Amino acid sequence: MTFSSIGKNIRVISLLTAAAAALAFSSCTKDFLKTNSDPNRLESITPGTLLNPTIYGAATYGMSRSRSFTFELMQVAGGYPNESVEDQIYLYDFREDVGNGIWTTGYKWLANAREMELSATKLGNSNYLAIALTLKAWLYSTLTDCFGDIPMSTALAGEEGTFFPTFDKQELVYKTMLSDLERADTLYGKGSTAMYAADILFANNMTRWRKFTNSLRLRLLLRSASRMPENFATMAAIIKDPVKFPVFESNAEAAVLPITGTTPNISPWSRPQDFSTGRVYFDFFIKNLNDVKDPRLPLFAGVARSSTNASLGYKGLPINYMESPSSVNFTPSGLLQRLVIAPMVLPILSYAEVEFIKAELALKGHIATPAEGHYKKGVQAAIEMWGGVMPANYFDAAAAKYDGTLDRIMLQKYYALFFTDYQQWFEHRRTGLPVLPKTTFMYNNGNMPARLYYPTTVKIYNTENYQAAAEQMGGDKLDVKVWWQK
Repeated sequence: MTFSSIGKNIRVISLLTAAAAALAFSSCTKDFLKTNSDPNRLESITPGTLLNPTIYGAATYGMSRSRSFTFELMQVAGGYPNESVEDQIYLYDFREDVGNGIWTTGYKWLANAREMELSATKLGNSNYLAIALTLKAWLYSTLTDCFGDIPMSTALAGEEGTFFPTFDKQELVYKTMLSDLERADTLYGKGSTAMYAADILFANNMTRWRKFTNSLRLRLLLRSASRMPENFATMAAIIKDPVKFPVFESNAEAAVLPITGTTPNISPWSRPQDFSTGRVYFDFFIKNLNDVKDPRLPLFAGVARSSTNASLGYKGLPINYMESPSSVNFTPSGLLQRLVIAPMVLPILSYAEVEFIKAELALKGHIATPAEGHYKKGVQAAIEMWGGVMPANYFDAAAAKYDGTLDRIMLQKYYALFFTDYQQWFEHRRTGLPVLPKTTFMYNNGNMPARLYYPTTVKIYNTENYQAAAEQMGGDKLDVKVWWQK
């Protein structure tokens, strides 16, 4: 790993030495520092200074990776007809450096979140401290769910002289994240709560921030519940007492970043054509929406075209098209540029996801409310989040009707997680759902990759700790399961 990507937080050099020297100057130079200070340079970092860049940077990177990585892997969309190396991900053909950007970007914004935490602690500002802990849990969860064991306890410590951090086991990472979120929930509104410029996610609405904290806690509790069965009782307690543990209850409250188009809050795609050109939807994604006449179809996709340019309605590219290339005698439905043209929405953690978590818990008997009700709320919220109108007869379709299975819940959760960084992949690894079609051209023995390779920079610059981590994990391989999958 490079020093800049882990633990080397660069600060402005102190002016104290210069100030002391200035005192020895004559009276004509005693105001030298004041006169020559740069009014545009921050002399100290405040929590508010770091918040918006961290939210925007992490969220927009996650959205861009959903298009180039998650869409491929989860058979949402891919390159066609001219595939690049990147466009082989749907075949589980991963390059060794596939995780480089995820790692570097994740730790870059974690450095900001850590500085927020230190600054908020120094100022005694409980609101910013709670937000910083929440952001850290969000960012660390993405990294550990992508790679498994990662640096945490000795990460971000370059100023203390730790440039080659050790790797923590994922179990410890999860326990730390959950503990931080539990603590964050108790901090909002306590002690000093002064806020600076409004944040771009919740506009300094601490009720919504607190709901994000607890909703994220539900996500991570569920993901690790197979290894920590006590999580089910914790989730039940959270859901049972929404006053003590508030979570998202509507789309208006959810962690969905509104991209206004006003600088600096602009679309991560400066050229919308880069999002859609040479990209089409896969058949699995389109077919399931067709089966229920889903109103998201015209919001997400263009119509397919025959060789004579006649409309074929919505039709995706079969995942196994290379087994019989001549069978694809049409242009599949493509991605719509409107999805990435501001004003637009960028989901981080949606209200729909919370309802699907509740539906799963109800199905498994951990909460008393009916699973069907949560399932229907989740579907409706997911449709409306993208501007769709919920049809009154939507659940009359056999493919949409709640049938009491986890398969049905997870299929709709798959669509609810559209454009939400890597969450479709994480949930598929947790549950094996939805069941995706395969092709004989797939690598990794046709098995969904369970993690990413550690970055090449880690192997080169932190070799000893990398080797220990790889051995600890059972090998730096795609099919080595992370802790919560075992």
